Amino acid sequence: MFLYKIDENIALRSLNVNDADELFNLTFESKDYLKEWLGWLDYTNQVEDTREFIQATLKGFIETGGYPKSAAILYQGKIAGTIGFNEINKLHKIGVLGYWLGKDFQGNGIMTKACEAFIEYGFNELNLNRIEIRAAEENRKSRAIPERLGFTEEGKIRQAEWLYDHYVDHVIYGLLADEWAKNKQVNTQHTKQPS
Repeated sequence: MFLYKIDENIALRSLNVNDADELFNLTFESKDYLKEWLGWLDYTNQVEDTREFIQATLKGFIETGGYPKSAAILYQGKIAGTIGFNEINKLHKIGVLGYWLGKDFQGNGIMTKACEAFIEYGFNELNLNRIEIRAAEENRKSRAIPERLGFTEEGKIRQAEWLYDHYVDHVIYGLLADEWAKNKQVNTQHTKQPS
């Protein structure tokens, strides 16, 4: 089982079918909040739908040679959301990162730390060269994360997603492995210098 402790409150863990009830309840309780930006919520109506999602994520172990493509984000031992590579292109070594948090877990810096850890995982364990994040143009909270983590805004895909009754444009962010390494090196040097 994949488990990565980020700090005393936050960890990433591979999902398993025993998580279905907890993850479904989180999704259901946050449905109205999440529906503004996520188009799959109408397909999650019962615990079995969540169980099928978890089983699909477990197939990611096979696709990546034993590494998970997605994980539960745990906050103080409870599932707070999920993070994972919605797509991985092995030939070009590109991963498209997606994430969401339940409404009651917002504003604690959880997602930035989870993304940082998953980016590190993508470059170091999955040997990706490029990680993309796509977010609805008006979704400022989601867009703030790649902007905070040193991604480059690369463009916009018009009407990229149908959200229930309207289309939304997606902004594409990209980060290369060598950029991530350079940013980490710069940040490490800044923290080591006396103030």
